[in-house]
Amino acid sequence: MHSIDVTAQNFTTEVVAASRNAPVLVDFWAPWCGPCRSLMPVLTKLAESYQGAFRLAKVNIDEQQALATQFGVRSVPSVKLVKNGQIVDEFTGAIPETQIRAFLDKHVQRASDQRMQQAHARYLQGDASALTDMIEIANSDPANHTIRLQWVDVLMNEKRFTDAKAILEALPEEVRSKAEISGLLTRLHAMETARDLPDMPSLLQRVQADPGDFLAREQLSTHYILQANYTAAMDQLLEIMRRDRNYGEDAGRKGLLKVFAMLGGNGELVTRYRQKMASLMY
Repeated sequence: MHSIDVTAQNFTTEVVAASRNAPVLVDFWAPWCGPCRSLMPVLTKLAESYQGAFRLAKVNIDEQQALATQFGVRSVPSVKLVKNGQIVDEFTGAIPETQIRAFLDKHVQRASDQRMQQAHARYLQGDASALTDMIEIANSDPANHTIRLQWVDVLMNEKRFTDAKAILEALPEEVRSKAEISGLLTRLHAMETARDLPDMPSLLQRVQADPGDFLAREQLSTHYILQANYTAAMDQLLEIMRRDRNYGEDAGRKGLLKVFAMLGGNGELVTRYRQKMASLMY
């Protein structure tokens, strides 16, 4: 049973003590509250979907006014996440299910997360059977996008680019729009492209012989991305941008934006190269 009605009498046992074993999501609600009636079925469904990774505790504030006062509940629905006896996060109102999942996933480890971590460790140790297990785990919990991204990373390592791309493109729009997904797609494209590229020594010779060989510079940047040498990759793209904004319909700038996404869209390196890019635009 993953959800329970909580009162002042059992709060210490069912919430405070229980939260030391797994997070407890406390839903303060009222029978007269319309948003509460729409939110509770979603929370109940998620509690079942997460298979015990967290517990749902429901508090009727009309019957448990002392608890509502104790936790400073001013409006309902009011939802608080308790871990190790402490409130670690909260939200108010009937927010969409996708937002609730994102809220939970910051704090909750699902059973499929643990299984995927174990299978991934076996894969890294060379256990071929781990690949089959990882497929089964990813398919067993399709709403867990974290493990699907882990599986994509393995597929890319196995050079199964078509399969990896299909999984990424099947993710919900709100997930695909995240910087980490854009970064994975950029890396995937680089890996696909690299199979047909000239080798690095010949590309370096071409650039040395003709600094305006933009195709060679673009291909060099792909090689550098695969080596995780992002500074060298961005230097090549900046040089394309500096020399010819018309090449490839501004391929230098577009390539830089893709690398920024691959790096998560922020950080010291991204900031530095955004400034360099901006200096060439204005």
